[in-house]
Amino acid sequence: MSFADDKELQEYRDIMQPPEVVDFEDGFNWKAVAGAILLGFIVNPATDYLSLVIGNDANIGGAMKWVLVILFAEIAKRSFTQLKSQELYVLHFMSGAVLADPFTGYLFKQFMVQSEYVQGLGLAAELPSWAFPSAQSIRDSGQTILFNKAWLPVIALTMFSLIISRFENYGLGYVLYRMVSDVEKLPFPFAPVGAAGIVALSTDRGAESNWRWRCFTIGGAIGIFWGIIFIGVPMVTEAILPKRVELIPLIFIDFTPEIGRILPAVPFTIVLNLGAFLTGMIIPFWSVVGSFVGLVITWIANPLLFEAGILRSWAPGMSFVDTTFNNQIDFYLAFGLGLTLAVTFSNFFIFGATVVRGRMNLRGRELNHRKTFSEQLSEDWKVLVTNNKARGDFSIFIALTIYFVTTFSWIALGVYLIGPTYPWLIMIFYAIVYTPLISYATAKLEGICGQAVNIPFLRELTIMMSGHAKADIWFAPMPISNMGPETVGFRVLELTGTKIKSQVKTIILTLPIIVIASLLTSEILWRMAPIPSSAYPWTEKMWELQLRNMCVIYTATLEGGSQFIEAMNMEYAMWGVVSGSVLFALLSVLGLPVMLIYGAVWGLSQSNPGSLFCTMIGAAVGRYYFKKKFKDMWLKYMVVIMAGFGCGMGITSMIAMAFNVITRMLRPTLW
Repeated sequence: MSFADDKELQEYRDIMQPPEVVDFEDGFNWKAVAGAILLGFIVNPATDYLSLVIGNDANIGGAMKWVLVILFAEIAKRSFTQLKSQELYVLHFMSGAVLADPFTGYLFKQFMVQSEYVQGLGLAAELPSWAFPSAQSIRDSGQTILFNKAWLPVIALTMFSLIISRFENYGLGYVLYRMVSDVEKLPFPFAPVGAAGIVALSTDRGAESNWRWRCFTIGGAIGIFWGIIFIGVPMVTEAILPKRVELIPLIFIDFTPEIGRILPAVPFTIVLNLGAFLTGMIIPFWSVVGSFVGLVITWIANPLLFEAGILRSWAPGMSFVDTTFNNQIDFYLAFGLGLTLAVTFSNFFIFGATVVRGRMNLRGRELNHRKTFSEQLSEDWKVLVTNNKARGDFSIFIALTIYFVTTFSWIALGVYLIGPTYPWLIMIFYAIVYTPLISYATAKLEGICGQAVNIPFLRELTIMMSGHAKADIWFAPMPISNMGPETVGFRVLELTGTKIKSQVKTIILTLPIIVIASLLTSEILWRMAPIPSSAYPWTEKMWELQLRNMCVIYTATLEGGSQFIEAMNMEYAMWGVVSGSVLFALLSVLGLPVMLIYGAVWGLSQSNPGSLFCTMIGAAVGRYYFKKKFKDMWLKYMVVIMAGFGCGMGITSMIAMAFNVITRMLRPTLW
């Protein structure tokens, strides 16, 4: 199996190339300031509201990113001015920074501390005051964050974490990008997918702008149409009628009780989502096929596991939520751990093979009397420490300083919050040894094939090894991170020709806006209606499952029985390791596509189809119809169409949400 020769990965590499060195510019200007205000106080509330209504599966956050971009593109077009790729990148990057709302989790926190399930486990009394307000303080103050003093320590910790996390990306992740991109010249096959949509709206990329704009417009029209049907109708009818009208179910259709009569212990839902259909056309085809193959295997395996008494908690008539949770405890938590280890071992094997192949090539050059190993090492070091001034590079030594300062800040905070039982010695080992190694392996694989290496449940095992016997340690900061994926973001930055200082300026600008706008948004949404409730359908259906899954882990350090420890059956974990490894090896020997192998292995751990049917249909239509019609240009077209779809859906959703919220807020004032 060779990633370098994989045809599907090569298609993604060829979507676009970096600009010439002279084309790098600073994209931060007054437009960014105006965009930050618009994002914080208009787009961000819409995104948070819709995530409570339809969840994140609809990718509404990704859609909302394009609302700001298209708005400024239209303003520039009608002002007879140019909107450069660098300016568009800053607006898009800013959208991601603002929409990664750190305070939306507060709404889930209030649900958790008041949950009867949490109180029944005895976990409520163990929740630390610096991470959660008390249930009593919420009952006394009502549905408010700003006017409840119990939230102040939580807000202070969140703000500290927000500042540190925003700048730690410029530490080890930046050094690794310089290593794998500048020194090793790796192609990063999936970075062009993120960059192509941004470039589509710019006016500085020559003749390409014509077809890019046409594709973006087509995608926008589709997005508007879908947004009206999927989100617009339910939001408007909820505001003016006694009951919300859903032409297409907002969440999912649960067939688990009916399917359970034929296939016991098989959770089965269907999500009807045009976005998933279009996504199937853009993500690697064989990855989708692999996931579907893995899913079919679980449909066969679950009834057999039930008959064998392994999925013992399932009972006829159970819903999707109950079936999924019980299957997770009985088998899939341990089995998923084994699968993750199998993928990790396979990725390490690929990483090792790549390194050995590079050394053999280097040895071959030595035999041909070319550069020796020491000469090559000296040349690579020179490339690494030499800054590309046009790109806006800064010294890797500054980046390493940022990494160690932010890392040890996390450790110091953890010791302050938890005390002497905080595993600070293990954290130092991770910071010096584990994180650099795992991050480099991931960065290299991201550059080659878009994959990552992760050690599963490392944080959980570290906490359990610490001997700490309270639940508060689960909410303490721990710098067990993998910085390898950050390299992809720097590659997108390079592909759009944007200087790195544009990112830094954007982060500094957005930090205060994020804090103010996010707190106000959470306050307003909670005051509008209790959360969870029928006013926010996603929370009403899915938050209970999320809470149960979280509590499985949080109770592992408490006295008495622990579902997490009970679920960690090492025999089932070994089944996962063997199944994943055998499947990976078999498909590799057969010479099948790389993404099919990964998709099949990961598909074994997910027995709920959800939106996979729509994704599979989209993948088939894209490959066997549109790709034959448009040849090599199809993937480039589809990347831009998908960006337009997100924009159209985002605009429609925001208008519908605004109508809903304004109508509901004005209703109490009517005579």
